Amino acid sequence: MATPRSKAGTKGVPQQHRRQQILAAATEEFGTRGYAAASLPAIAERVGVTKTLLHQYFGTKEDLYLACLVPVGDRLLDTVRTAMEPDGGTTAHPPLRVLHSLFTALEGRREAWFVLYDTSLPPGGAAARRAAEYWSAIDSLAAGGTADLLRAAGSDDPLDADALKYVWRDLVATLVRWWIKHPDQSPQAMTRRCARLFAAAAALTPDPADPLR
Repeated sequence: MATPRSKAGTKGVPQQHRRQQILAAATEEFGTRGYAAASLPAIAERVGVTKTLLHQYFGTKEDLYLACLVPVGDRLLDTVRTAMEPDGGTTAHPPLRVLHSLFTALEGRREAWFVLYDTSLPPGGAAARRAAEYWSAIDSLAAGGTADLLRAAGSDDPLDADALKYVWRDLVATLVRWWIKHPDQSPQAMTRRCARLFAAAAALTPDPADPLR
């Protein structure tokens, strides 16, 4: 999935194409190294341009990060929102629809997940604020979805819903991280794996009326 290093200079390359080359290289750099450790010279070298040209195109490091974050955040937010629609275009269970849609959206650029969920962003900056907006929007969708699942199972306890929201958020992050470490796993294979794991977990679930039995 590595972006090939270009030997071309700036001449003869349309501006829009060069911008896309830079964004692809920067997304990989930020996604694999994190904002704090990401290197603008490394991004420039990967594309085959100077650091000065990088600044001319995108401004500061934070500006470049934001230019990478927005399309990633928009895509993943729209993906989750669409997957949570009444049928999502498939008969699969809603949690599996969401996971499959995320795996599909990230395929070919899996490290983009870490562009959205980057813990090294400078606190209080524009990048951290924009990322937090995406996190909040996705969390709101998760809260609605998990509450719907509990209601369908006969529970309207708001604390159950709150707890499940946190469990779901961490579960998704863990599954995506595991998937990133196993590049041979396709989105389809990963979705089937999740279905098996969910089925096994359901089989192990105790009677809620007597959980210690």
